[in-house]
Amino acid sequence: MNSRRKFLQTSLLAGAGLSIPSFVEAETLKKLADKIAPSDKINFAVIGCKGMGWSDMAAHLKIPNVNCIALADIDEGVLDQRSADVENLRGNKPEVYNDYRKMLENKDIDAVIIGTPDHWHCLNLVDSLSAGKHAYVEKPIANTIEECNIMVAAQRKYGKMVQVGQWQRSGSQYDQAIAYVKSGKLGQIRLVKTWAYQGWMKPVPVVPDGTPPQGVDYDMWLGPAPKRPFNNNRFHFNFRWFWDYAGGLMTDWGVHEIDIALHAMGVKAPKSVMASGGKFAYPDDASETPDTLQTVYEYDGFNMLWEHATGIDGGNYGASEGIAFIGNNATLVVNRGGWKVIPETENVEGERRNKVEEVPHTRPEGNALELHAKGFVDAIMSNDASKLTCEIGTGSIAAINAQMGNIAYKTGKKIYWEEDKGKFTDSEANKLIKADYHNGWKLPKI
Repeated sequence: MNSRRKFLQTSLLAGAGLSIPSFVEAETLKKLADKIAPSDKINFAVIGCKGMGWSDMAAHLKIPNVNCIALADIDEGVLDQRSADVENLRGNKPEVYNDYRKMLENKDIDAVIIGTPDHWHCLNLVDSLSAGKHAYVEKPIANTIEECNIMVAAQRKYGKMVQVGQWQRSGSQYDQAIAYVKSGKLGQIRLVKTWAYQGWMKPVPVVPDGTPPQGVDYDMWLGPAPKRPFNNNRFHFNFRWFWDYAGGLMTDWGVHEIDIALHAMGVKAPKSVMASGGKFAYPDDASETPDTLQTVYEYDGFNMLWEHATGIDGGNYGASEGIAFIGNNATLVVNRGGWKVIPETENVEGERRNKVEEVPHTRPEGNALELHAKGFVDAIMSNDASKLTCEIGTGSIAAINAQMGNIAYKTGKKIYWEEDKGKFTDSEANKLIKADYHNGWKLPKI
């Protein structure tokens, strides 16, 4: 792990005429960054700085030729914290903004990280691209299928680099697993299981509506979502469990796992989807999205099963999350901890033998999020989109499939997809493809 990371860092710095020690501390990184000419640096900004927005920025700041010069957030407390974090890491204090649109007027910004809630992603991305910025957008790329398609069209129009935060694409174990799946050694793959069992998730207690915290522009946080009184349950991290802003675990964890499954199997859209679940674990808590869900996708030649459960860690194959490719010869299981192949057996002359050689558990190398950041920076520096690990079109496939799962759950039907028309055969399902903007915000037109 250390040797690979050292190689990557050394390769990055070689073009700047720099060398790097085996371990880089923050102060050393500052000194290395100071040696790089301003013309060789990329100036980053962040929209939505609390959670993954900051994790993404922190990963990029481990690359010496990346600067963070601006931050935008609706929470002044978050802005103060992240501004101090940037200063501690790099010694410079970024400009701070309450309105990201004002920040995008800054001509010195080259690239933007979008870490806002899902219902904001489409507006944030289109505005960033139209302002001439490259963008790294968190997953899922949007909260509706319509927004996904608009975002893909915007990238095609403006031609900027867009990396989607599906960083499992940069994990060595996923590369190795996908190569094995495509080798054909598993035999005919009849079923792909994808899952996330989240034992850490406890009930979201019901709390009364209240007043937004001091320094929070709540109307801006709502943006195009329906107007509602402030409730702490819907704010910051827990927005994921409310339909106005996100799609629950189906689009949160589901996008990561479904992305790898579809990429390995070489498919983009299902023929049909059906889903069943509900609030079975915590029926009386404040969340809206299901805490237990099974979704079945039908593709040519195989089915894919997505399932999630909160409050439980005991997932398939002893893993709390992962993807399993179930073939006639063996099953391959991969997750963030590594990958393995479990052979099927057969009777040969009275003796049980493995159909294929067992692959023992193989752990990943390197930090996938940091490698994902490096891919984005490399693409910008070389003006080569092939260096993106997960470009916007790729990111849209997983997001759209996950949205289909939620639409099947909401309608309670088995719904059929017409890929050539980009819609379902069911009118109720088709209504849920569309975005519904409020409070004067308009869906972007490309």
